[in-house]
Amino acid sequence: MKPLTKPIIAAGAAVALSAGIAAADQASDRKNIESVLATYERALNASDADTVLTLYADDGVFMAQHSAPNVGREAVRRAYDGVFAAIDLDIRFTVDEVIQASPRWAFARTRSEGFVTINATGDKSPEGNQELFVFEKQDSGEWTIARYIFSTTNPPRQ
Repeated sequence: MKPLTKPIIAAGAAVALSAGIAAADQASDRKNIESVLATYERALNASDADTVLTLYADDGVFMAQHSAPNVGREAVRRAYDGVFAAIDLDIRFTVDEVIQASPRWAFARTRSEGFVTINATGDKSPEGNQELFVFEKQDSGEWTIARYIFSTTNPPRQ
């Protein structure tokens, strides 16, 4: 063997091993992000602002349609308290994609469908949205919602 052959083979093996570890880490991260989305879905359906707040980063931003952004834990809490006072949700998320952009950042594109009940009147109607979540991996290894925005996919009301 030539003098450089062994180091080149060793370097190649190290790269291949690290790629395998990285792929396993990404699969685990995707599973953890999908778990956050499932917990978020359950919390929305239960009108559970306490659980919703545990999923957000301390500086998280909730951007509801037709509303100013709610920035930080206190504002996000007030926004969800207002949502849950006004409506009850019965929805299911479909995860269209989860893309990990870096070891600490990922985004998920989802859709949701179901029903919304207006608490003041009891009126129930179909609900549908498209959503974009930006996730931040905390130092603890936990994925949190850093940014969340949605818009309706329902046809305009007449």
